[in-house]
Amino acid sequence: MKAYLQKYGVRMAALVLVVALAVGLATREKDGKAGALAEVSTNVRTPVQRAVGSMVDWLEGLYGYIYSYDQLLQENESLRSQLAEAQDEARSAAEAIEENNRLRKLLGYLEKHTSYVTESAQITAWDSSNWTRSFTISKGINYGIEKGDCVITEEGYLVGQISELGSNWATVRTVVDVNMDVGVLVGDAEIAAVVVGDYALMKQGRCKLTYFTEDVTLFVGDRVVTSGNGGAFPPRIALGTVTELRSEAGGQSYYAVVDPHINLGSLSQVFIIKDFEVIE
Repeated sequence: MKAYLQKYGVRMAALVLVVALAVGLATREKDGKAGALAEVSTNVRTPVQRAVGSMVDWLEGLYGYIYSYDQLLQENESLRSQLAEAQDEARSAAEAIEENNRLRKLLGYLEKHTSYVTESAQITAWDSSNWTRSFTISKGINYGIEKGDCVITEEGYLVGQISELGSNWATVRTVVDVNMDVGVLVGDAEIAAVVVGDYALMKQGRCKLTYFTEDVTLFVGDRVVTSGNGGAFPPRIALGTVTELRSEAGGQSYYAVVDPHINLGSLSQVFIIKDFEVIE
């Protein structure tokens, strides 16, 4: 309807005007006397004039509506644009607040580990394979990161290890990845063992604790931290907690299931320990 009026409205108004003029000319007086047509149209002239006036008012109203409608559309589009900008600003502010909180926590952690040299990085992509649990970060060789570097959260929890890298990117193999192995100490007795990736457990976001001597006793709830052996990881970085004890096939030995402290689904930023000094 709107498009029709915009296209033909002027023609309609002109037609109404012509009709009004014709009626006026036909009914005007000649030499002080009404014309013949005036005599015939006396009883219908007034209704016609009223109809013409109503038509003109109707057209004016429609044009006013069309004009107001266009203004509303423009205003609506402007408001949508302003809302999108406000949402972007709010999202950026929220992200900045989260990053600030993470950095504050890291600062508190680093105050206790003054020898650590760290680099922050954002997670840019997750590996989509069913056989690994790794992700890509936004920094690499150009930032002094090296293969084998330890990766942690702002709380100092172990995330994993740099497994591949380029100039401005690196791949982090997480603690639950099937190709991961970390020397650890377990419980108050600091029992030496190794945390390794296991395919079935990896799907659950968990890992396997094994390679400990048969004469030791492990307990559910034992804390698991890195041993520092081999030099790849600083000592006593918190990894997770023993949550189950299971028998190996045949029942001659057992292993433990470890739930890492990290929640992989919530990670967005990590911190790479580029250098550290072991303090005895």
